[in-house]
Amino acid sequence: MDCTDILDKYPILKKIGLIADELNLPTYVVGGFVRDFFLKRKRQKFDIDIVSVGSGILLAKTVAARLGIGKQVSVFKNYGTAMVRYGNIELEFVGARKESYSKDSRNPIVEGGTLEDDQNRRDFTINAMAINLNKNSIGNLVDPFHGLNDLNRRMIRTPLDPFITFSDDPLRMMRAVRFASQLNFDIDPDTFDGIIKNKNRIKIVSRERISQELNKIILSDKPSYGFQLLYHSELLELIFPEFTALQGVENINGKGHKDNFYHTLKVLDNVANKSSDLWLRWAAILHDIAKPATQRFDEKSGWTFHGHEEIGARMVPGIFKRLKLPLNEHMRFVQKLVRLHLRPIALVSDEITDSAIRRLLFEAGNDTDKLMMLCKADITSKNPEKVKKYLRNFAKVEKKLEEVEEKDKIRNFQPPVTGEEIMNTFGLKPSRLIGEIKNEIKEAILEGKIENDHQQAFGYMMFIGEKLGLTVVTNEKK
Repeated sequence: MDCTDILDKYPILKKIGLIADELNLPTYVVGGFVRDFFLKRKRQKFDIDIVSVGSGILLAKTVAARLGIGKQVSVFKNYGTAMVRYGNIELEFVGARKESYSKDSRNPIVEGGTLEDDQNRRDFTINAMAINLNKNSIGNLVDPFHGLNDLNRRMIRTPLDPFITFSDDPLRMMRAVRFASQLNFDIDPDTFDGIIKNKNRIKIVSRERISQELNKIILSDKPSYGFQLLYHSELLELIFPEFTALQGVENINGKGHKDNFYHTLKVLDNVANKSSDLWLRWAAILHDIAKPATQRFDEKSGWTFHGHEEIGARMVPGIFKRLKLPLNEHMRFVQKLVRLHLRPIALVSDEITDSAIRRLLFEAGNDTDKLMMLCKADITSKNPEKVKKYLRNFAKVEKKLEEVEEKDKIRNFQPPVTGEEIMNTFGLKPSRLIGEIKNEIKEAILEGKIENDHQQAFGYMMFIGEKLGLTVVTNEKK
């Protein structure tokens, strides 16, 4: 198959081919770049993999020198690779190689090889296609495993025996699911069977690498598909058991609860339809994570999950830590939304006080809009009238939030009177009392006793001081 159109679109590839001819190096563009070119898929990261039968490092250095960017070469001798930055393109050069693996490591023993050896070591047929860059066969597609056919069939398949492929490098199991989820492809039955048989090999893969693939699945257009593949391959139970614990419906006396696993996947997809925010999607995944721990049955009220939002919020740091996700503001954001995700629906009543609205605004702060997005995504009823009713209720809540915020400016507010001002006014040293006074001022604002205003807050501080028997320090005493 002639693929010279890819070279016309990317002239840098022709330049590499000419230099490769001078060095007498058979050279090819391979991997994801080729796959996405055939799929007409826009790449988030503009990186191109170049394989030469010989020294990839020599080719990289020569290309960089000819382009006048010799200092922009990063060489990794241990792996026989080199990376060149050319404008917004990352060119990664590697010598064709073959690999062998030991049982306890996914790090291969590498030695030089042919193009065939290099294609044999690739993870999937759709990533094993190569296009020749040399003048005598420029643009020729080398596709020994019929990857182009698998692209047309929308199929993920390993080039060689899937059992050996996944046993050698178990991370490929996560990558199979990731590509299926990102591309909306099926996984070949034999390949999927190879994942199931090798599932326990995932234990030798670092948590960081697993989470990188998991996050890419979460960021796909319909992440529920990837999670269902992980679930049915039994990988999910090994990497994220809290999630699989949500699965199942229990019935007592004819009363059953919804399957919280599939409900959560629906919420995740609903959020994904509205936002590409990874951490908002994580909040969707974890919003009901404590339901198994809080599940109770009562003859009168049926199934209950009291306190699952608070217990779920407490579970978030442990899950993030185990999965090697960041324990920073992203974790705190997820924790906040898990804790607050039931609050807006409780504010639907026409008799709800401004105080309750102010408290939600204060606690959610700048994340109020994302909290409301999660709450609306949490409506997964199959009854369209029920969905419309809930959405109307949330519209009322959003209107109240806007009205109170416009009037009181509560989002992210800090008590208008500072701790230093309290100390200077009453001649106090730093102590718990300062925090208690600040908190009482905050509560007065949230309850609507005073406005979010310095003058009123200062007056209320004086009232608190008088109540506590504090003496105002005059300028002379200062």
